This record gives sequence, C-alpha cells and structure tokens, in this order.
Amino acid sequence: MRKGIMRIRIVALMLLTAGLAAAGVLDNAWLMGVTDKHPLLYKVGEEIVFIVTPRNLTGDIPADTYLLKWERTGDDGVKDNGQTPLTKEPFVYKTKLDKPGFVRLYAEVVNKDGKKYQKVFTGDTSTPEGREAANRFERQNKSIFFDGGAGAETGTLQALPEPEDFDAFWDRQRARLAKIPMKAERIELPCGNKDARLYAITIDCAGVRPVTGYLTIPKAVDNGTKFPCRLTTHGYSYRAPHNPPGGARSDEIVLDINAHGMRLPAFGGDEGYYKALGSEIKSNGQGYAFDPAENKDPEMAYFNGMALRVMRALEYLKSLPGWNGKDLFASGGSQGGLQTIWAAGLDKDVTLAESSITWCCDLGGERLGRNRGGWYIKWSDGLGYYDAVNVAKRIPTSCRTIIPRAGLGDYVCPPSGLAILWNNIKGPKKIIWVQGSQHGYVPPEKYEGRDFEIEK
Repeated sequence: MRKGIMRIRIVALMLLTAGLAAAGVLDNAWLMGVTDKHPLLYKVGEEIVFIVTPRNLTGDIPADTYLLKWERTGDDGVKDNGQTPLTKEPFVYKTKLDKPGFVRLYAEVVNKDGKKYQKVFTGDTSTPEGREAANRFERQNKSIFFDGGAGAETGTLQALPEPEDFDAFWDRQRARLAKIPMKAERIELPCGNKDARLYAITIDCAGVRPVTGYLTIPKAVDNGTKFPCRLTTHGYSYRAPHNPPGGARSDEIVLDINAHGMRLPAFGGDEGYYKALGSEIKSNGQGYAFDPAENKDPEMAYFNGMALRVMRALEYLKSLPGWNGKDLFASGGSQGGLQTIWAAGLDKDVTLAESSITWCCDLGGERLGRNRGGWYIKWSDGLGYYDAVNVAKRIPTSCRTIIPRAGLGDYVCPPSGLAILWNNIKGPKKIIWVQGSQHGYVPPEKYEGRDFEIEK
C-alpha cells in the first residue's frame, strides 16, 4: 500500500512539476500578429496573409500541452475557425475579402481541454502603483491572444446616407442654446500646480442638465497672457471625475467635462448621487444612449443633451478673457472621441481635434452587413444626426484632426467605422492604425510593425 501511495505521490509531483514548467514558459508571453504587407493596402480578392508568433517565451513550449485557437470573421460575413498545436513556429492564416471592408482574426492560447490560458500576476502589490499594475493585468493581460485585422480598398467605404435635414436640425439646436444665457458658477479648489488655478464649474445649458466639470486656468492670465483653450471629454461611464485628469496645466486653459451634467462634490454631489444617476439615466432597461425607442427622435435621444453640453462648453471657453482667440482644441477617447468630433464639426472655431478610438462611427453599418462586434447601438433613424461620420463632414479645413489610435482588433469601435470617419474628414488629418489593439488593450511597444501612420 505504501509503495502504491509513494508511486502516486511521485507521479503527482511529476505532473505538478511539468505543469509549473509549462506555466513558466508562458508567464510573460504574448502573441504578435502581422500581415504580409501593410494591413490597409489590400485589394478586393487579394490574398491576405496573417502570421501569428508567440513572443517573450522563457523556454521551449512542452509538446502537446497548449493549442492556438483561432476565429476569422469579417465585413463579408464569412466565418472560419479552428485550432492548431502551439509551438514556437509562426501560425500562418490565409484569407481574402470579396468586397471592400475589414477581416478580423482572433487567436488565443488554450489548454488541451479548450480552456483559456490564464497568466498569474507576479508583481509587487504593496504599493499603489503595484496595485494599479495588478488591476491593469487583470483587465488586459491574463490571457495570451492576438486580435487584429486587415482591410481591402477601405478608402471606398461609406456609411448610410445622412438625414436630409441634418444641417437644419443642428441650426435648431444652436437656436435652443442661444435662448439660454451664458451663466456659470465656479468654486475654486486646491490645485497641485502653483502656476494654475483649479475650479469646479457648472454652466447653464439647453436641455435637462447643465455643463459640469473642472476648469484650470494658468495664473499668468492675471498678467494679460493669452492661452489656447482645450475641451476634454471622457469614455462611456456615468461617474463624474473628482479631479481634472492629469492635473492642472500652466500652458493651456482646460475645461474637463463629464458627459451627463452631473452635480460635482463641490456643489453638493456625493457617491450616492452618482450611483443613483447611473440607474436613472437608463431607459427601458438599456444603458444610456442604447434605447432604440429614445433614438427614433433625435431631440429625445440621450445624445442630444450630451452634444448640447459640448457646444455650450466650447462657447464658454471662447468667452474667457484669457483665451488667445485663435487656438481651440478638443480631445477625448471612445465616447470622448465622439464628443471631440461633435466639437470640431459643430463649432467652426475648433482648430485641433484629437479623437482616439472614436465611438459611434458608421452606426448603420449593421444594415450594410459590416461586422459590428457585440457592443453597439441598434440602429434608429434619429442616430444619423449624431453619427461621428456625418458630423465629421462638417469639420472645416481650418481644423486639423488626429486619430491617435484606431485598433484593427477593436470591435467596440470597429475599424470599418474609423476608416469611414477618415474618408469623410476634408481637412488636414492623421490616423495611427494599431495592429493587435482592442478597445481597451494595446500590445507592447516592442511589437514590430504595430503602428501604421497615415497623414494627409
């Protein structure tokens, strides 16, 4: 009996040791995926070749231990999938598109039972920086995957036709704003930058809620110095920022607004208020902006108030005596990127728009058969007034538009939508396509051939 037990223990130990060794090999691994040419320069019908290679291994991958599971989808509606043993050798996948658009290849490491491989965080969590790194690891780095793509003749892509009364609609919204006096209340707060002042601010606006956020002004305005003004906006969320992102600047006047006109702590807001508001702004069980019934009428759509607040915030910045009268910037990512495009397209004075991973481009793309991923707003006719593509057509040539990141694996903001946005910007512009990038994930900087910059 003891010999039997001993033998079992030895076998178990051997298995455990093998498992630990295998885990060690992949502890810091990631997948690098590239295409055989620039991923945006394929022609319809041309062979597209993906090469996916494990990187940062700490030894040899044990034979028959892990699989590379992959799936191909695309704007052509074609689906393909399979799996292959994971080795150090590149996995090569060949496909093509029979119409303009994008193809997506997702690949991940799984064990022989098909369960996703999960890395373990080994860093120090005793410091705030370490805990933030651990949280980031949990959100992004636990699995080993590649999510990327390529496009064919993407310069020809266009969205659904815009509403016939698009410009008349926005003229009506400007008229609504004009009826509301520019009344602002601000409360000074402690500021970490000795050369700037920080304020919590609320500004009256058309619609049901005011503009609320944080304003930072360089102290040099007291001496008559004039500065550029910048509007900053945020991604999809219902919580208001309690502090201006990045702290106060001494080279720009910055107004940082939340999307919802939330009451800030300085004006009596509290955590309970924010949580309640997060529930209140849902409609028919939908998260804000997702209710098809609401979106049928553009003036009832949740986006209406959000856009009006962007327009009023810009008006306020231009009214400040410290503005230099010429430089007006807007910046944000995701939902903030959408608001940035609204800013540039609805206010002719904006001179620079920095819109990263822009949300709500090509909202009607599902009707045209394009791959929309799993998180998108169902089409209603009222959405055409807020689609970033349609607003971008109005960005004047005096404004430079920069898209710092467009992920080829981002299906919260699909690459087809970003391509159509790009196609409809008439002024100077730059976009950086990032291979292997999802909405909330960017591959390591050491990724060879990660970034593809286009400027016009």
